[in-house]
Amino acid sequence: MKNGVSTDNTLSIINKYKDKIAKVVSEKDNGIYDAINKGINLATGDIIANLNSDDFYIDNNVIADVVATFEKEKTDTLYADLYYVDAADTNKIVRYWKSKQYKEGLFLKGWMPPHPTFFVKKEVYQKYGLFDLQFKSAADYEIMLRFIHRFKASISYLPRVIVKMRVGGVSNSSLKNRIKANQEDRRAWEVNGLKPHAFTLVFKPLSKLLQFVRKSH
Repeated sequence: MKNGVSTDNTLSIINKYKDKIAKVVSEKDNGIYDAINKGINLATGDIIANLNSDDFYIDNNVIADVVATFEKEKTDTLYADLYYVDAADTNKIVRYWKSKQYKEGLFLKGWMPPHPTFFVKKEVYQKYGLFDLQFKSAADYEIMLRFIHRFKASISYLPRVIVKMRVGGVSNSSLKNRIKANQEDRRAWEVNGLKPHAFTLVFKPLSKLLQFVRKSH
């Protein structure tokens, strides 16, 4: 578990469950993605997921279902569906990110999987690299674009909600941040030597509008 010198009660919570955690590191980081990279490098398992402190798995069957899908599909990566929930009342669904089966070229149509549901074999990170620290809010988009669209890592879809994510993400917190995020999205294509279609980066935020209408299965 990687914790970037939190000033809240994160460490006290971690300490409560220390018998279930293999390793805890608390130190200054160069941003959230630097912390995630450190966690990936420390990981000893074959499959890696990143779950931030405000996010949680929806039930106790998530890991078993993910592992079963990896074994069945012989896949490099996996993603699923996600609920955005109220920060105070996590039973209140604010948005429902219903993914769909991936087909090559979907990134050109503005598609991306929900990153908190994204599981990756460690060997993929070792082969294609970690999170790019030049990105402040779009490093998750860039790494999925790199793995899936550029390098064609195999990918499987687990068609169910596995994560609840409290609302309040950095890139969506204001119009100014949304514009900056869109600029970073464009740079994500550039650093990978890729060219989006004319409306790719317009469709990306527009494709999320349905999430506000669809609140459940």
